[in-house]
Amino acid sequence: MSEAQLVQASELFEELDETALRVLDATVFLRREIEGGPYVVVSGRQTFDQRHIPGAVFADVAGELSDPESPHRFTVPAPEYFARAIGALGVGEGTRVVVYAQESPMWATRLWWLLRYFGFRDVRVLDGGLAAWIGAGLPVSSDPSAVRSATFAATTRPELLATKDDVLRGLDGAPVCLVNALSARAFRGEGPGAYARPGRIPGSLSVPSGDLLESATGRFHDPARLALVLEPVLSSPDRPVIAYCGGGISATVDVFALSLAGRDDVKLYDGSLSEWSADPALPLVVE
Repeated sequence: MSEAQLVQASELFEELDETALRVLDATVFLRREIEGGPYVVVSGRQTFDQRHIPGAVFADVAGELSDPESPHRFTVPAPEYFARAIGALGVGEGTRVVVYAQESPMWATRLWWLLRYFGFRDVRVLDGGLAAWIGAGLPVSSDPSAVRSATFAATTRPELLATKDDVLRGLDGAPVCLVNALSARAFRGEGPGAYARPGRIPGSLSVPSGDLLESATGRFHDPARLALVLEPVLSSPDRPVIAYCGGGISATVDVFALSLAGRDDVKLYDGSLSEWSADPALPLVVE
């Protein structure tokens, strides 16, 4: 199992003065009035301004780094759009990136995935995010960070992205392992729904993203525990894997964990249930 894509707070602290390093806060908050129901998207920029890792800059994953023309939230943008937005944050040739989030790591892993999809490989996730940084007694800042824009050359890696048609081919008999990253309750289609229809895509395995993390710290489980949780997926190494969730965000936690476990070929169904459930002709299983 490889942990090169995961960095601990103490390790990052030792690197902060390196000129090639870019630290990005990818925080988004999803606020719900009803548990499991529709959510309101709130930018993490305000809380970032109040407290962040020294030298970090804010990455607007839900806004500037998503497709503004898509009918669904958080959709992968066009390469030139992403290149401009991420380049404005100082990410380009010769830089190294660490991403973190203030709460749920799914926003950090989403940005990790976006960077990889657009051809940038030197990106790591801060294990435990800002809470781990503060818990280690490391300094935070409210000072604005100087950003020197860079030229980002975006080259897409289509082998990391799944479309609705890819999923449909799996339902038609093509070998594929569909992984649902939502909670077990959402997997069963119980309770208020955040999407057009409840349920899961037929044939899906349930691997809730929360099961990959320590509940008390938000850190990823140790390699042995991760391997145990991911065993239903890892047991079929020859089957292509497609991970999905509600909007292509929490599924990136599964994609990241599988990458830690050696499966760095997993595809993300970016449209996920936001797209799938909106089409009444497409099947969903509820039980």
